[in-house]
Amino acid sequence: MPETIGFFGVGKLMVGTTDRHVGGKQNPAPDWTRSFRFSDHSRLGRYLRGMSRKSEHVEDTEMGEGEMQGPVRVTVWNEFIHERAKPEVKAIYPDGIHGAIQTGLVDRLGERVVVTTATLDQPEHGLSETVVGSTDVLIWWGHAAHEEVSDEVVERIQNAVLGGMGLLVLHSGHESKIFRRLMGTTCMLRWRDDGEQERLWVVDPGHPILEGIDGEYFEIPQAEMYGEHFDIPSPDELILISWFEGGEVFRSGCTFRRGKGKIFYFRPGHETFPIYYQPEVQKIMANGVMWSSPSGGDYEGRGRQVATPLNSIRSFGDRS
Repeated sequence: MPETIGFFGVGKLMVGTTDRHVGGKQNPAPDWTRSFRFSDHSRLGRYLRGMSRKSEHVEDTEMGEGEMQGPVRVTVWNEFIHERAKPEVKAIYPDGIHGAIQTGLVDRLGERVVVTTATLDQPEHGLSETVVGSTDVLIWWGHAAHEEVSDEVVERIQNAVLGGMGLLVLHSGHESKIFRRLMGTTCMLRWRDDGEQERLWVVDPGHPILEGIDGEYFEIPQAEMYGEHFDIPSPDELILISWFEGGEVFRSGCTFRRGKGKIFYFRPGHETFPIYYQPEVQKIMANGVMWSSPSGGDYEGRGRQVATPLNSIRSFGDRS
Protein backbone atom coordinates (compact mmCIF):
# COMPACT_ATOMS: atom_id res chain seq x y z
CA MET A 1 0.00 0.00 0.00
CA PRO A 2 1.44 3.45 -0.87
CA GLU A 3 2.97 5.31 1.99
CA THR A 4 2.26 8.97 2.67
CA ILE A 5 5.23 11.23 3.13
CA GLY A 6 5.45 12.41 6.71
CA PHE A 7 7.98 14.95 7.90
CA PHE A 8 9.59 14.96 11.27
CA GLY A 9 12.58 16.51 12.96
CA VAL A 10 15.81 14.53 12.94
CA GLY A 11 18.41 16.85 14.36
CA LYS A 12 19.67 18.96 11.50
CA LEU A 13 17.05 18.30 8.85
CA MET A 14 13.37 17.69 8.24
CA VAL A 15 13.08 14.67 5.99
CA GLY A 16 10.60 12.19 4.55
CA THR A 17 10.71 8.53 5.43
CA THR A 18 9.23 6.59 2.55
CA ASP A 19 11.31 4.67 0.02
CA ARG A 20 8.62 4.73 -2.68
CA HIS A 21 6.39 7.77 -3.16
CA VAL A 22 3.17 7.65 -5.13
CA GLY A 23 1.73 11.06 -5.99
CA GLY A 24 -1.21 12.17 -3.94
CA LYS A 25 -2.13 14.49 -1.14
CA GLN A 26 0.94 15.02 1.01
CA ASN A 27 1.74 16.83 4.18
CA PRO A 28 3.21 20.23 3.31
CA ALA A 29 6.98 20.24 3.05
CA PRO A 30 8.84 22.22 5.70
CA ASP A 31 10.38 25.58 4.91
CA TRP A 32 13.73 24.31 3.66
CA THR A 33 15.56 27.48 4.71
CA ARG A 34 14.44 26.98 8.33
CA SER A 35 14.61 23.22 8.71
CA PHE A 36 18.26 23.15 9.76
CA ARG A 37 20.02 23.92 13.00
CA PHE A 38 23.48 25.12 12.28
CA SER A 39 26.37 27.03 13.74
CA ASP A 40 26.86 30.61 12.58
CA HIS A 41 30.19 29.76 10.97
CA SER A 42 29.42 26.41 9.34
CA ARG A 43 29.43 25.97 5.58
CA LEU A 44 25.79 24.85 5.78
CA GLY A 45 24.87 27.82 7.92
CA ARG A 46 26.36 30.28 5.44
CA TYR A 47 24.51 28.57 2.61
CA LEU A 48 21.10 28.72 4.25
CA ARG A 49 21.45 32.30 5.46
CA GLY A 50 22.32 33.29 1.90
CA MET A 51 19.41 31.35 0.47
CA SER A 52 16.90 32.84 2.90
CA ARG A 53 17.90 36.29 1.59
CA LYS A 54 17.91 35.38 -2.09
CA SER A 55 15.17 32.79 -2.65
CA GLU A 56 12.40 34.08 -4.89
CA HIS A 57 8.84 32.90 -5.28
CA VAL A 58 8.62 29.85 -7.54
CA GLU A 59 5.26 29.28 -9.16
CA ASP A 60 3.94 25.74 -9.57
CA THR A 61 2.31 25.55 -12.98
CA GLU A 62 0.82 22.77 -15.06
CA MET A 63 3.08 21.17 -17.62
CA GLY A 64 1.86 20.42 -21.10
CA GLU A 65 4.68 19.33 -23.39
CA GLY A 66 5.60 15.68 -23.08
CA GLU A 67 2.84 14.97 -20.57
CA MET A 68 1.65 11.34 -20.72
CA GLN A 69 -1.60 9.57 -20.07
CA GLY A 70 -1.37 8.27 -16.52
CA PRO A 71 1.48 9.02 -14.11
CA VAL A 72 5.04 9.34 -15.35
CA ARG A 73 7.15 6.54 -13.89
CA VAL A 74 10.38 8.08 -12.59
CA THR A 75 13.44 6.25 -11.26
CA VAL A 76 15.97 8.33 -9.31
CA TRP A 77 19.40 6.70 -9.39
CA ASN A 78 22.15 7.65 -6.94
CA GLU A 79 25.49 6.11 -6.01
CA PHE A 80 24.60 6.60 -2.31
CA ILE A 81 28.25 6.64 -1.29
CA HIS A 82 28.98 10.13 0.09
CA GLU A 83 25.91 10.06 2.36
CA ARG A 84 27.19 6.90 4.02
CA ALA A 85 30.88 7.79 4.17
CA LYS A 86 30.81 11.49 5.09
CA PRO A 87 28.92 12.71 8.19
CA GLU A 88 28.66 16.24 6.80
CA VAL A 89 26.85 14.92 3.71
CA LYS A 90 24.63 12.59 5.73
CA ALA A 91 23.60 15.55 7.88
CA ILE A 92 22.28 17.32 4.77
CA TYR A 93 20.84 14.25 2.99
CA PRO A 94 20.04 11.67 5.71
CA ASP A 95 17.82 9.73 3.29
CA GLY A 96 20.35 10.15 0.48
CA ILE A 97 20.35 12.59 -2.40
CA HIS A 98 17.92 10.25 -4.16
CA GLY A 99 15.51 10.56 -1.23
CA ALA A 100 15.60 14.36 -1.33
CA ILE A 101 15.00 14.41 -5.10
CA GLN A 102 12.21 11.86 -4.77
CA THR A 103 10.42 13.92 -2.12
CA GLY A 104 10.80 17.12 -4.10
CA LEU A 105 9.32 15.57 -7.24
CA VAL A 106 6.30 14.18 -5.42
CA ASP A 107 5.71 17.49 -3.63
CA ARG A 108 5.83 19.35 -6.95
CA LEU A 109 4.08 16.90 -9.27
CA GLY A 110 1.73 14.94 -7.02
CA GLU A 111 -0.36 12.35 -8.82
CA ARG A 112 1.34 13.03 -12.14
CA VAL A 113 4.32 10.87 -11.09
CA VAL A 114 5.23 7.61 -9.44
CA VAL A 115 8.80 7.92 -8.14
CA THR A 116 11.08 5.07 -7.09
CA THR A 117 14.79 5.00 -6.29
CA ALA A 118 17.77 2.80 -7.14
CA THR A 119 21.36 2.78 -5.88
CA LEU A 120 24.74 1.45 -6.96
CA ASP A 121 24.97 -1.32 -4.36
CA GLN A 122 21.77 -3.06 -5.40
CA PRO A 123 21.82 -6.04 -7.79
CA GLU A 124 22.35 -4.68 -11.30
CA HIS A 125 22.65 -1.29 -9.58
CA GLY A 126 18.89 -1.35 -9.11
CA LEU A 127 18.45 -1.04 -12.89
CA SER A 128 17.37 -4.48 -14.03
CA GLU A 129 15.64 -5.01 -17.37
CA THR A 130 12.32 -4.94 -15.53
CA VAL A 131 13.08 -1.65 -13.77
CA VAL A 132 14.44 0.10 -16.86
CA GLY A 133 11.62 -1.29 -18.99
CA SER A 134 9.05 0.24 -16.61
CA THR A 135 10.81 3.62 -16.30
CA ASP A 136 9.63 6.62 -18.31
CA VAL A 137 12.26 9.03 -16.98
CA LEU A 138 15.57 8.16 -15.32
CA ILE A 139 17.37 10.72 -13.13
CA TRP A 140 21.11 10.11 -12.66
CA TRP A 141 23.38 11.37 -9.87
CA GLY A 142 26.91 9.98 -9.65
CA HIS A 143 30.30 11.24 -8.51
CA ALA A 144 32.73 8.80 -6.90
CA ALA A 145 32.07 5.49 -8.64
CA HIS A 146 31.41 6.11 -12.32
CA GLU A 147 33.58 3.20 -13.42
CA GLU A 148 31.83 0.76 -11.08
CA VAL A 149 28.65 0.90 -13.15
CA SER A 150 28.60 -2.18 -15.36
CA ASP A 151 28.76 -1.81 -19.12
CA GLU A 152 25.78 -4.12 -19.44
CA VAL A 153 23.61 -1.72 -17.42
CA VAL A 154 24.96 1.26 -19.38
CA GLU A 155 24.01 -0.38 -22.67
CA ARG A 156 20.57 -1.19 -21.28
CA ILE A 157 20.01 2.46 -20.38
CA GLN A 158 21.35 3.68 -23.71
CA ASN A 159 18.93 1.44 -25.60
CA ALA A 160 16.07 2.63 -23.42
CA VAL A 161 16.92 6.28 -24.12
CA LEU A 162 17.10 5.64 -27.86
CA GLY A 163 13.69 4.02 -27.56
CA GLY A 164 12.15 7.04 -25.84
CA MET A 165 13.00 6.98 -22.11
CA GLY A 166 13.84 10.43 -20.77
CA LEU A 167 17.16 11.02 -18.98
CA LEU A 168 18.06 13.78 -16.52
CA VAL A 169 21.78 13.91 -15.74
CA LEU A 170 22.64 15.98 -12.68
CA HIS A 171 25.83 17.77 -11.63
CA SER A 172 28.83 15.39 -11.58
CA GLY A 173 26.86 12.87 -13.60
CA HIS A 174 28.55 14.62 -16.54
CA GLU A 175 31.36 12.06 -16.08
CA SER A 176 29.07 9.03 -15.92
CA LYS A 177 29.49 6.26 -18.43
CA ILE A 178 25.99 6.71 -19.76
CA PHE A 179 26.32 10.46 -20.38
CA ARG A 180 29.71 10.09 -22.04
CA ARG A 181 28.40 7.31 -24.26
CA LEU A 182 25.35 9.29 -25.34
CA MET A 183 27.39 12.44 -25.95
CA GLY A 184 30.35 10.74 -27.66
CA THR A 185 32.85 13.09 -25.96
CA THR A 186 34.84 13.20 -22.70
CA CYS A 187 32.30 15.57 -21.06
CA MET A 188 35.15 17.02 -19.01
CA LEU A 189 35.27 20.53 -17.51
CA ARG A 190 37.04 22.75 -14.97
CA TRP A 191 36.00 22.86 -11.30
CA ARG A 192 36.73 24.44 -7.94
CA ASP A 193 35.03 23.65 -4.62
CA ASP A 194 35.21 26.90 -2.65
CA GLY A 195 31.52 27.30 -1.86
CA GLU A 196 31.07 30.36 -4.04
CA GLN A 197 27.89 32.02 -5.24
CA GLU A 198 26.33 30.81 -8.49
CA ARG A 199 23.97 32.89 -10.63
CA LEU A 200 21.99 30.95 -13.22
CA TRP A 201 20.84 33.11 -16.12
CA VAL A 202 17.73 32.16 -18.07
CA VAL A 203 18.74 31.92 -21.74
CA ASP A 204 15.48 30.52 -23.14
CA PRO A 205 12.58 31.93 -21.06
CA GLY A 206 9.99 30.24 -23.27
CA HIS A 207 11.30 26.73 -22.69
CA PRO A 208 8.89 24.43 -20.78
CA ILE A 209 11.66 23.28 -18.42
CA LEU A 210 11.83 26.86 -17.11
CA GLU A 211 8.09 27.34 -16.70
CA GLY A 212 7.32 28.90 -13.32
CA ILE A 213 10.82 30.34 -12.84
CA ASP A 214 10.37 34.05 -12.22
CA GLY A 215 12.89 36.66 -13.28
CA GLU A 216 15.91 36.65 -15.55
CA TYR A 217 18.09 34.62 -13.17
CA PHE A 218 18.15 32.89 -9.81
CA GLU A 219 21.01 32.37 -7.39
CA ILE A 220 22.48 29.51 -5.41
CA PRO A 221 24.29 30.94 -2.36
CA GLN A 222 27.10 28.37 -2.27
CA ALA A 223 28.10 25.87 -4.92
CA GLU A 224 30.97 23.98 -6.45
CA MET A 225 32.22 25.88 -9.51
CA TYR A 226 32.06 24.28 -12.93
CA GLY A 227 33.78 26.19 -15.74
CA GLU A 228 34.18 26.06 -19.49
CA HIS A 229 35.37 24.45 -21.61
CA PHE A 230 32.66 21.80 -21.11
CA ASP A 231 33.51 19.06 -23.62
CA ILE A 232 30.04 18.20 -24.89
CA PRO A 233 28.49 18.39 -28.36
CA SER A 234 26.64 21.61 -29.09
CA PRO A 235 23.33 21.24 -27.21
CA ASP A 236 20.09 21.11 -29.13
CA GLU A 237 18.91 23.79 -26.71
CA LEU A 238 20.85 25.89 -24.21
CA ILE A 239 18.43 27.13 -21.56
CA LEU A 240 20.64 28.15 -18.59
CA ILE A 241 24.11 29.65 -18.22
CA SER A 242 25.87 29.92 -14.86
CA TRP A 243 28.15 32.69 -13.66
CA PHE A 244 30.27 32.03 -10.58
CA GLU A 245 31.66 34.41 -8.00
CA GLY A 246 35.21 33.58 -9.08
CA GLY A 247 34.49 34.72 -12.64
CA GLU A 248 33.89 31.50 -14.58
CA VAL A 249 30.83 30.71 -16.70
CA PHE A 250 29.26 27.37 -17.60
CA ARG A 251 26.49 25.91 -19.75
CA SER A 252 24.31 24.68 -16.89
CA GLY A 253 21.10 23.67 -18.62
CA CYS A 254 21.42 21.75 -21.89
CA THR A 255 19.02 19.52 -23.80
CA PHE A 256 19.79 16.82 -26.33
CA ARG A 257 17.86 14.25 -28.33
CA ARG A 258 19.21 10.80 -29.00
CA GLY A 259 16.99 8.49 -31.04
CA LYS A 260 13.51 9.06 -29.64
CA GLY A 261 14.78 9.99 -26.17
CA LYS A 262 15.13 13.45 -24.63
CA ILE A 263 18.08 14.27 -22.35
CA PHE A 264 18.43 17.19 -19.95
CA TYR A 265 21.77 17.98 -18.31
CA PHE A 266 21.31 20.19 -15.22
CA ARG A 267 24.44 21.33 -13.40
CA PRO A 268 23.46 22.21 -9.77
CA GLY A 269 23.79 19.66 -7.00
CA HIS A 270 27.13 19.28 -5.16
CA GLU A 271 26.66 16.90 -2.23
CA THR A 272 28.04 19.20 0.49
CA PHE A 273 25.33 21.84 -0.07
CA PRO A 274 21.54 21.42 0.34
CA ILE A 275 20.89 22.51 -3.23
CA TYR A 276 18.23 19.87 -3.90
CA TYR A 277 15.95 21.55 -1.34
CA GLN A 278 16.06 24.89 -3.16
CA PRO A 279 12.66 25.71 -4.74
CA GLU A 280 13.99 26.79 -8.13
CA VAL A 281 16.11 23.66 -8.45
CA GLN A 282 13.21 21.41 -7.48
CA LYS A 283 10.90 23.17 -9.93
CA ILE A 284 13.33 22.82 -12.85
CA MET A 285 13.85 19.12 -12.15
CA ALA A 286 10.08 18.56 -11.98
CA ASN A 287 9.63 20.41 -15.28
CA GLY A 288 12.51 18.41 -16.75
CA VAL A 289 10.78 15.15 -15.84
CA MET A 290 7.59 16.16 -17.61
CA TRP A 291 9.45 17.56 -20.65
CA SER A 292 11.56 14.43 -21.11
CA SER A 293 8.79 11.90 -20.62
CA PRO A 294 8.19 9.68 -23.68
CA SER A 295 6.19 11.14 -26.54
CA GLY A 296 5.81 10.69 -30.29
CA GLY A 297 5.35 7.65 -32.48
CA ASP A 298 7.11 4.33 -32.91
CA TYR A 299 10.92 4.19 -33.02
CA GLU A 300 13.03 1.67 -34.93
CA GLY A 301 16.75 2.03 -34.36
CA ARG A 302 18.09 -0.88 -36.40
CA GLY A 303 18.71 -1.15 -40.10
CA ARG A 304 16.03 -2.98 -42.08
CA GLN A 305 16.20 -4.35 -45.60
CA VAL A 306 12.97 -3.62 -47.45
CA ALA A 307 12.57 -6.46 -49.97
CA THR A 308 9.04 -5.58 -51.04
CA PRO A 309 8.39 -1.95 -52.05
CA LEU A 310 5.18 -0.17 -51.16
CA ASN A 311 4.56 0.65 -54.81
CA SER A 312 5.50 -1.22 -57.97
CA ILE A 313 8.83 -0.22 -59.47
CA ARG A 314 9.14 0.07 -63.24
CA SER A 315 12.20 -1.39 -64.87
CA PHE A 316 14.85 1.07 -66.07
CA GLY A 317 13.80 0.66 -69.73
CA ASP A 318 10.19 1.60 -68.93
CA ARG A 319 11.12 5.00 -67.47
CA SER A 320 10.62 7.40 -70.32
